This record gives sequence, C-alpha cells and structure tokens, in this order.
Amino acid sequence: MSKLLAVGTVAFDAIETPFGKTDKILGGSGTFVGLAASQFGVKTGVVSVVGGDFPESYLNMMNSKGINTEGIEIVKEGKTFFWSGKYHNDMNSRDTLITELNVLETFTPVVPESFKDAGIVMLGNLHPLTQASVLDQMNERPKLVVLDTMNFWMDIALEDLHTVLKRVDVITINDEEARQLSGEYSLVNAAKKIHKMGPKYVVIKKGEHGALLFNEGKMFFAPALPLAEVFDPTGAGDTFAGGFCGYLAKTEDISFENMKNAIIYGSNLASFCVEKFGTERMQELTKEEVKTRLQAFKDLTQFDIKIS
Repeated sequence: MSKLLAVGTVAFDAIETPFGKTDKILGGSGTFVGLAASQFGVKTGVVSVVGGDFPESYLNMMNSKGINTEGIEIVKEGKTFFWSGKYHNDMNSRDTLITELNVLETFTPVVPESFKDAGIVMLGNLHPLTQASVLDQMNERPKLVVLDTMNFWMDIALEDLHTVLKRVDVITINDEEARQLSGEYSLVNAAKKIHKMGPKYVVIKKGEHGALLFNEGKMFFAPALPLAEVFDPTGAGDTFAGGFCGYLAKTEDISFENMKNAIIYGSNLASFCVEKFGTERMQELTKEEVKTRLQAFKDLTQFDIKIS
C-alpha cells in the first residue's frame, strides 16, 4: 500500500499577507500534497496539468524529492492555472484577487499505468466529476480514497459531489465547509450527517485551532502547534492532507487508531508550510526538523489526567 496517487492542481500563486507579497511562485494542491507525502519515502504520483509557461526546474525539483510527475500533462500552447489572493490581518480570511483557470478549464486527468494500482488515492479539490473520473481509471478499488472539496463545488455541483462521496472513505474539509455540506452548525452533528453521505471517516480542519477526526461515533482532536509567526497559510490544508495520506501509505495501517497518528503527522507538516511563502519551507524541510517538532507536539498534547 506504499503507493500514493494525488490528483490536484500544480499552479502559480501570487500571495499578499501582512508580512509581504510575492510575484508568481509555485503552488497548487497537488504540489503541496506531493511535497508533504515525500517526507515518508512513499512512491507518490501527481496527476495534474500545466502550461508551456511552467518551468522545467519545478518538475525537476519534484522528481528530486521522489515525486513521480509522469501524470502531469504539459499543454505547450496553454498557460498554467494561476491564483492570486490577499490575506487579512487575522490570516484566517482572505480575498481572491485573480483566478485564471487556463489549462485547468479543459483538464481531463489521465492516471499513469504505474499508479493505477495505488493503495491510497488523494482526490484534491477539483470538480467532483473530475475526481470520479480518476477512480474510474484505477485497476481496482484503492484501499483508501481520501477526498478534499470546498464551498465552490457545493454551490455549483452538489449533486455530483454527493455521487462521488458514496465512493470515498475519508473526506477532509474545514469547519465552514462541513457546516455548509451538512446544514448543521454543531460539528459533531455535521460529521454524523456527512457519514451518511458515504465517507466512513470525516476530518474537519480548523486552521490554527487544529483538526477533528470522526468515525462511527468515535472522535479524536489534534491541536495545531502554536507558532510565533505565520507568513503564509496557502497550502497548509493540502500539506496536512499530504502528511495524513503519506503517513498512512508508509505504515500501511488505515485503522482509526493509526489515523490519529496520521492527523498529528499532517498537522506537524502543515505547521512548517505556513512559515514561508508558497512551497519554499516544504522544499528545504529536513527529517530532523520534522522529528524535533513531532516531539514538541507530543509534549504539547500528552499528559495524565488525575481523576480523584
């Protein structure tokens, strides 16, 4: 099960936060998932599309991290997906300034033969029909299918989303999205409703307030590590998902108990992602740094509650 297939965007981002701004830099959900999963040494393949304007050096960097880019289609005469956003002072809310779909508009994912037997499939935040088309190409049903989605698809393709959710084991969404999808304000009740739509496991991300994992009446909460500085939250959710899937692929254990560890590993990697703009921090991240911060997570969360 140590093979992971990630489907998502490989893109350009231009970001402005209270700490500064960037011109076009490397971004995209597929990129962040791949970089996070590469920390676990699992065979990770990314399926996406880019234009002729996409630097070969970015693909080389991904290959050097052990990320297979065979599934990234290059449309020579097209332009790469571009997103620009500005974060508010609280860093939890942002305004989208520019969205240029470009080659993504007509993207039909093609899963490489070498990844049609992947044990874990991470369906990044794309149109539900695109996500379903990836599952249709697999040789057999993967051991674990993880899906990410957002409000936009709930607004314009809710029926398609409900159809693909029936084929999914895990859904990862934020608290606002969980409330919209379920129509419930309580996240406990929201998870119950979403379970009935198909996913056995519901992961609700709460940004700087951590993440919740629900499974048939069981519940687990992992805090986010309090950081002195957050430079850029872009890609943190995708990094979390990549860490979550990467850990499960490496350990080949998809039990609820092991998913608790996967949530911590995902949160740990996401805490690095936000420290610099774009993918910069994830590109330079070392195993030693990851290990040291995992210890900090352990110290933060582990204690014996004395019941008198």
